Order: sequence, then C-alpha cells, then structure tokens
Amino acid sequence: MDKQDGIRINKYIADAGICSRRKADELVENGKVAINGSVAANGSRVFAGDVVTVNGEPVKSADKKVYLALNKPKGITCTADSDDPRNVIDFISYPVRLTYCGRLDKDSEGLLILTNDGEIINRMMKAANYHEKEYIVTVDRKVTPGFLRQLSEGVYLEELDETTRPCVTEATKDPFTFKIILTQGLNRQIRRMCEALGFHVRSLKRVRIMNIMLGDLREGRYRPLNDKELMALKKALKMTLK
Repeated sequence: MDKQDGIRINKYIADAGICSRRKADELVENGKVAINGSVAANGSRVFAGDVVTVNGEPVKSADKKVYLALNKPKGITCTADSDDPRNVIDFISYPVRLTYCGRLDKDSEGLLILTNDGEIINRMMKAANYHEKEYIVTVDRKVTPGFLRQLSEGVYLEELDETTRPCVTEATKDPFTFKIILTQGLNRQIRRMCEALGFHVRSLKRVRIMNIMLGDLREGRYRPLNDKELMALKKALKMTLK
C-alpha cells in the first residue's frame, strides 16, 4: 500500500475479497464500514497501519489469491448471509474468505467462480464488458426454431422494463433442451425470458463463464483454476476492461 496516497476504501475492501467495489460502495453508504473506529465515507482512503472493519469485523488483506470453480447444486443460495443455512460460503467451507463472481439463483445449478481477488470480481461483474456465460436449459414444451430466434433477438421483460441483449441460442438433440450464451446477467434472466414467451424452465445449468468450463466437475465439488485457465481469464479481462 502506498504510505503517502493510501488506497480508496472500496478498492481496499474488494482487494481483501469481501465483495465487489460496487457492493463495497453500498456498504460504505449504509454506514457499515469504519476506518480506525470512525465511519467511512465513499472516497475515504486507507493508509498503512489503518484498521478497517465491515459490520464490526476487521478486514484482513488477502495475501494469497485463491480462484475456485464450483459446481453449485440446486438449492444452494448465492449469499454470504450466515442466517441462510444453505448459503454458498458455508457450503464450500473454504479456509479463506471468498466471494462469488456472478450469481446463480437458488433453483439453478452449475459453474460458479469464487475468489478473494477483488479486482477480478470487479472486472467480471461489469456488464459493459460483455463477458460470455453459457447455459443448458430444459423447458416444459418442445423447443422450436421460432422460440430460439425470439430469444436470440432479445426479449422485452415487462417486470424489469428492459429488453435483453441479443444472444446466441442453439438446439440440442433433446427436443425440450437448448443452449444459450448470454453477455448480461439480469435477475433470473433466462427464466424470465422463457416465461415471457410462454415456456417454463424445468432445469437450468451454467456450463461456462468466459474461458472457464464446468466440464466433468461433480455436483457440489470445487477445484482450483489451473494456470492456463487463470492466465487466459486475466488476459481476457484486461482486453475487455473499459
């Protein structure tokens, strides 16, 4: 840390793996962050020797960076709230505090990346960077070319008052299943898109985030990203950072 200039409070919290910078800003705005016992403000800077707390708990800088791929089972919630007995942080019970990059709703399963690298989280969470996420979806009716075309062209979601970005769709051998590649992450987006077109999602699995593949990772298990994956991921993030 630069002893003279310090580091912005949101970056300090993100670098410690607590959450993204945007979420850190929210914590600061809500008075949940303190520096040396005084409530922090957005733009506050942290200097060497300062003690930062979030919700009264000291924030420790993360020295060793951890990057995991988890096959999240259905029923596990993407939250760090310990009041939720099925929260993903307690589920993996990893010895280092981690944060997930991009949510999967409770009823969905598949690939989730967890890390204590706040900069990676910050870059991956920026929707403007158009990072690809691929899913396999099973619905309650036979998939038609028209349905896939409507999905790919963008669907107006009345409850969000937003039209989804154009995306890539592909039929599979199973007449009730299709693949979809998104570059945005609206709340329950695929489910809402299908429902808007008269289909109901029966199962939803994320199988890829950018260059990271779920592969044959067993449900409920996690693995560290290998050097090749991590190098490609960081390169892509730098290339698309805006």
